[in-house]
Amino acid sequence: MTVDTSVMRKFNMSYVRRVGALEESFLGSGLPYGTARILYEIGLGAGTVQDLRSRLGGLDSGYVSRMLRTLESKGYVTMDRDPSDGRRRLVVLTEDGVKQWEDLERRSEERAHLLLDPLTQRQRDRLNEALATADLLVRAATITIERVDPRDPMAQEAMGHYFAEIGDRFGFTVGDEGFGDDPSLRAPRGAFFVAASDGAPVASGGVREFDGTGEIKRMWVDPAWRGAGLGSRLLRHLEAEALRLGHRVVRLDTRDVLTEAIGMYERAGYERIDRYNDNPHATHFFRKELA
Repeated sequence: MTVDTSVMRKFNMSYVRRVGALEESFLGSGLPYGTARILYEIGLGAGTVQDLRSRLGGLDSGYVSRMLRTLESKGYVTMDRDPSDGRRRLVVLTEDGVKQWEDLERRSEERAHLLLDPLTQRQRDRLNEALATADLLVRAATITIERVDPRDPMAQEAMGHYFAEIGDRFGFTVGDEGFGDDPSLRAPRGAFFVAASDGAPVASGGVREFDGTGEIKRMWVDPAWRGAGLGSRLLRHLEAEALRLGHRVVRLDTRDVLTEAIGMYERAGYERIDRYNDNPHATHFFRKELA
């Protein structure tokens, strides 16, 4: 056991006890924590069983089904086939389920006040800042980066955010650049990756062959996730994929206003080079030899 893991393990054991996660009836709701959490996620808008599993880190489908049957037997949810896709099951709170959700929300708020009330405002501010940082770092550390087809809805959603942001920061409308039809970011000579949290993309990027070397394209990290190292982790992932595709050199382009990205590339060992493509939006060009 290291110093770092000791601190984390101690916090985990202390926190789950103080928030009531060890109680047979979580916060007096009549439900164990796992089932209460499923109910809570449904109330937040998880519309299908797959949505629930995605929001909760890919829980075993059998385990989720058992908890849903418990909620259904109590009259808190109904489950029906999705009329638009018979393979999916829609999960909806009943009237009693909505009341139970509201009661759970009230009890959770009361428990939070019990933890905060003994603290001064300065202590509360410190705790809130520390917890927000810890939450972001833990989520960033446990997130998975998955290969997806660029035409996949998750990839398309990520690219929608990407194009919207660079259009705003570049000061013009980027428009539709035909991303979904770009074969260079698909196998066998390219790949595209998405990192998702709670069923939504939070980072993405691709690698392809360009003029005999690897090229990293369309890297994006959700602004709320920046500062947690996810961008650097994604960059290393794309470099590893470039190596797998047989490239010993990787290049990329960017624009002068993207100062955070330029700093990340320089810290990662990229060196500036002359223009190597005709991208009209790019002003800075980088190269790195991969180990």
